[in-house]
Amino acid sequence: MYRTLIAFAVVVLVTVASASTMHAQDTARQTARPAAQDTTPVNLNTATATELEKLPGIGPATALRIVEFRTKNGAFKKVEDLMNVRGIGEKTFLTLKPLVIVTTPKGAGW
Repeated sequence: MYRTLIAFAVVVLVTVASASTMHAQDTARQTARPAAQDTTPVNLNTATATELEKLPGIGPATALRIVEFRTKNGAFKKVEDLMNVRGIGEKTFLTLKPLVIVTTPKGAGW
């Protein structure tokens, strides 16, 4: 009886340890981000709506509003100007700030 109880306990411990390891591996896979996304900032003055949609918190409608804002008002002069686009508040901006840049478009003459 004692041997059966110990054998059962070992089986339970091995099962729990295995499940815990598998859960940790799944969590690591889900939270991993592609390296290319982390290293290439998006230029607000040249990005297409499709490129802007790759940014966190930017869906198709917001991406279009960014492009429309740029078309109507001219090139962004600083990344903070992004908060002038409807739908982008301070919280979203703070998430985007390290992921975006503003450079003068070629041929703009400024």
